[in-house]
Amino acid sequence: MKISTHKDFKTYAYISLAIAGFLLIFFLLPDTFSYHAKLMTSIITFGIILWSLEPIPIGLTGLIILLLMLIFNIADSSVIFSGFASPATYLIVAGMMLATAVNETSLIKRMTYEILRRWGSSAKGLLGSIIIIQQIQSFFIPSTAVRTALVVPVSTMIISTVEAKPGSNFRKMIMLGVAYGGVISGSAVMTAAIGNILTVEILNRFAGVNITYFQWFFYTFPLWLILIPAIWILLLRVFPLPKEQQYFPKIEEQMQIKLEELGPVNKQEIICMIILFFIVVLWLTEPVHGMHPSIPALIGVVLMTLPKIGIADWESVIKINYNTILLLSVTLSMGYTFVDSGAADTISDYLSVPWFMELIQNPLLAVFIVILMAQLFHKMISNVSTAVVVLVPIIISVAQNAGIDPLAIGFATGLTCVFGFMFVVESMSNLLVHSTGMIEQKDFLKPGFYATIITIIATIVIASTWWRWIGLL
Repeated sequence: MKISTHKDFKTYAYISLAIAGFLLIFFLLPDTFSYHAKLMTSIITFGIILWSLEPIPIGLTGLIILLLMLIFNIADSSVIFSGFASPATYLIVAGMMLATAVNETSLIKRMTYEILRRWGSSAKGLLGSIIIIQQIQSFFIPSTAVRTALVVPVSTMIISTVEAKPGSNFRKMIMLGVAYGGVISGSAVMTAAIGNILTVEILNRFAGVNITYFQWFFYTFPLWLILIPAIWILLLRVFPLPKEQQYFPKIEEQMQIKLEELGPVNKQEIICMIILFFIVVLWLTEPVHGMHPSIPALIGVVLMTLPKIGIADWESVIKINYNTILLLSVTLSMGYTFVDSGAADTISDYLSVPWFMELIQNPLLAVFIVILMAQLFHKMISNVSTAVVVLVPIIISVAQNAGIDPLAIGFATGLTCVFGFMFVVESMSNLLVHSTGMIEQKDFLKPGFYATIITIIATIVIASTWWRWIGLL
């Protein structure tokens, strides 16, 4: 009874804090903000507090924000509801359904067990395998949460197999390998992270720039190739292991047993693999056929659930997380309404002071500035989707005020918002790993700080070389 009362008190306290944040922003914003701009900025503040502290489900928070925008009539209802009609929403829905269908087969389990059997008998190989598995999954499973959720049980089983003690470096290294592997798995593949999809959608809507699946990969794959070994080395250095904890023959035996339990590759797995490769080919060839990435994803869902042809039952595939759908749809609508209300333009006008306009005329310096802004903003606003839909429109508006191409700095802003290493709330993979109880928030701080610095430096290096060579910068 006492626990329930304490929990209720915290819930009411957090909701009260969100309401106080709403009122504070509304009454303290200067008159340069219009009435609707003040309201919209206040609603976003209200949502940020609730999404960060999560006293109520994230989907319910999204629904409340939607109602507030409608009740206060901040924009035309067609604008407020437009997030639900966005192709990005259908891409996420289709991606979640695809992930559910793939999980009906043993394909991902088989791949995971096989990789761990081959390279998981040493600490270095095990950590590298856990990171690489999620990178491979990112091409076929468009959800960071799902990818991490598939790796977490295997990782906890490994920790149990080697009898790693609570608080041991081995346990921290492996669990952070899962978390950070999930974070960087969303960088190179456009469909692999909600933040990427939102960035593409916002750049298209407010800057008239269309980034295809292939272009996103083309822009980011060098950064991705740097981050994979960099994060691997970082975790090995931060969590050194004694010699007796560096080799685990039991893991190879355990994975072999798991593979034998699965039996030989079956027809369902082969069909699943063919459909997944077909979807990826359609995504890569978007410049040729012109189909939005949501269309190949929806085609994949149909193929995977058709009677006789498919691999999964329709009733099981539609059991997806509607909290995520509401979060994405509402944050998109929030971003559109944020711009429509004039709030984004007003904030960008404050940033458009002469010295700042002069600084961002230098493309490389502009990228560096927005990367730092995005990192700080993401630290304050834990929700990636909210960070993207608030910050990217502001950066686009600032770029337009400065008379520069918004593509590079808008793209760099959205990409940076995906990277969250220091705090549990910065990414879904961090949250899922933390929820196992095997690792604490304090364990994220030191490696997370180093990982953030590595990410900033690596992005600047890629921007000053690769992005210049290919004409992005």
